[in-house]
This record gives sequence, structure tokens and C-alpha cells, in this order.
Amino acid sequence: MRVLILSWEYPPLIEGGLARHVRKLSEGLVERGVEVHVLTRGGEESPPQEEMNGVRVHRVREPTRPLDLNEFVAWVERMNSDMLAAGVELGDRLSFDIVHGHDWLVANACDHLAKRFGAPLVTTIHATEHGRHQGWVDKHPQVYIHGVERWIANRSDRVIACSTFMREQIVDVFGVPEASVEVIPNGIDPQDIQPQDDAELRRLRAEFAAPDEPLILLVGRLVYEKGFQFALEALPTIIERLPKTHFVVAGSGTHERELRRQAEELDLMEHGTFVGWIGDDVLHSLYAIADVCVVPSLYEPFGLVALEAMASSCPCIVADTGGLREVVPHDEVGLRFRARDPESLAEMTIRVLEDAELCRRLTAEAFQHLRRFDWADVAERTAGVYDELAGLRSTPATEV
Repeated sequence: MRVLILSWEYPPLIEGGLARHVRKLSEGLVERGVEVHVLTRGGEESPPQEEMNGVRVHRVREPTRPLDLNEFVAWVERMNSDMLAAGVELGDRLSFDIVHGHDWLVANACDHLAKRFGAPLVTTIHATEHGRHQGWVDKHPQVYIHGVERWIANRSDRVIACSTFMREQIVDVFGVPEASVEVIPNGIDPQDIQPQDDAELRRLRAEFAAPDEPLILLVGRLVYEKGFQFALEALPTIIERLPKTHFVVAGSGTHERELRRQAEELDLMEHGTFVGWIGDDVLHSLYAIADVCVVPSLYEPFGLVALEAMASSCPCIVADTGGLREVVPHDEVGLRFRARDPESLAEMTIRVLEDAELCRRLTAEAFQHLRRFDWADVAERTAGVYDELAGLRSTPATEV
């Protein structure tokens, strides 16, 4: 079987978790005998074609993405046009059995290429604009993105969702038949979560807290729906109970300035710091040196940060919302608190920081829990979707 996967990012070009997901999935499919071609974007120095761990990667050169969201939408449309042209040229040389796109960012190119090849279309929806904005999608550009998501979900022969929560949202918000949505969770490979050596970990820990001072880690995109504002609101209560507590906020995003202002107004800055965007090597080390990782999301399709914390033997507490309910069974591998409730968040954080035996139990059971999210299983189940759809090939379009 030969599959064309489209993604707007692929290592070494990494914007977020999507690049890692597509890479691990693609490599897992190759291990199962699937011929995988990934069509993605690159910069001026990126080779137009290369093979990476058995995956054949084809890149279209695009300018740096704009930060303004309105300009970004126009940029995405041009990227789709370039991907479509590259995909047509690739399809003229090869016959693809499946086209698989990831999120709205490549929707237009995917739809046209699937029609041209006469191949079934699979779309993985990792998150929705409706969810990110709590249902407020009546203004541009949110209304545009929401429309593309609804359109491609209904154009696809099969939609893949990362959690039961996401499947319900896709069915309810986009009107997609439930039978057309397959739940395949994201994966994690604990071997990928490698911190730096012990000496460097001790040095890094000393930057943020002494050995006897609790260290709380908050990591992710600093946007409203990630809920960091509620974690900051909970910190005074935690510090009142445990005065030596320190915190680290790792990440960047549109809400960063507001979060920094909030931390200053709450007189928190003498207890913590914002380190901005960091690479995987430092991030994995932060998990290793933290005493607890807090995931306070308002909207979370899956919850990869929680899995990464578990893989690093860092106790995690998460908001009782979305896919986090499935990733973190309460009081088994982590603790859950009421979303949007700083008092509940503080209560659970204090409980973890004060109970060493609870921490040992949670981290031990969490590491076993990770087996449910093995990339080999993710690839096998995705290949099963491909096999099921392979018989749906239609007559290729003569022109696209």
C-alpha cells in the first residue's frame, strides 16, 4: 500500500505536537510495510526530497509563517496551492491508495488530490476551532477556519479523532456520522523523553528551586484555552500552605503578556519565572526536575503534556475536561481537579506535594499506564483504517 500524508509541519520543522505525531505515525506505518510519502513544507535550505527513517519526505518551500492570524489564513491558502501542485506532480509518477491529511491547514490540497487520484480521503482532526474558542466562531478568521474544518470532516471517507471526547465533538459540531469517526489516541515513546545528565539536571534545578523547595511545572502554548490563568490564581493559596514553593512556566503564545501581568499583580514573580519557548532537551529535563506538572486546560482534545510528564516520572494533576479524562484516570495515575476552579487546583497540588507516598504510587502506575499509548499500536490501527478503505477507490478525476 502507498499512502500520501499531508502535514504543514514535519521535523526538523516543528511548530508544535503535530510534527512529532506525523513523524512517529509515519515511521510506525513504514515498519508495517506501508510505503509512506509525506508532503509538507520547508524553508530555503530544506532539501525538496529526502528519506528519513524509511519515510519519503517531499517539501514545498514556503516563507516564514506570519504571526497575524488574518495574514496566516492567506498564507495557508497559498501553501495549499503549492502543496497541490507538488502533489499532482508526485501523483503523476506514483499511484496512491490513500490520502491522509492532518487538520484544516492542508484540507484544500488533500481534497483535490484525493479526487485526482481516485483515492479515499482520511483526515485526522487534532483540535477544532470551535473547541479552542469555546464555541465562539462567528467572527473572521475563526468562522473561516471552523467552516474549513466542517467541510473537510464531511468530505472525508474517514475521520480520525484522538479521543472519545473529540469524536463526540466532531459528530455534534460538524454533523459527521458517528460511524465515520475512528478513535485512535496519540502515542508516546518513553525513550524519546530523555533528560540531560545528572550534573546538568542538578544545575538546572538550582536555577529554579533548592532541593527542599517544591517546584511546580506549567508547560504548553500560552493561550487562553490552556487555562494557565487559573493555575496562577491558585498559586497564592499553595504558597501560603507551602511557602517555599516555586514555579516555572515554559512556553510562548498570544496570552503570555497577560499571564506575566497577572503573575506580577499576584506578587508571584519572586516565587517563579517564565522561560519562554524551549527545545525538547530542556523540556524533558524540566519534567525530570519538577515535583509536579499541572495541566489546567479548559479545552484539551488529548493531553500529550500529561503523558510526557508520566514518562518522566513526574506526578501530574490535570483539569477534569476533554481528553484529559481519558488520559489521566483520577487517583490512579494522576489527580484531576475541577476545570476553571483555582481552589480545587490548589487542593490537589498541595495533596501531591505533601504526600511522598502518593507521588511514588502515582508515578509507578503512570509508567505502566503509558503502554496504552504505544506508537506501534497507533500505527497498526491507522493501517487498519487504510485497509478498510482501500476498496473504495474511484475513477480518478481527469483534472483538478
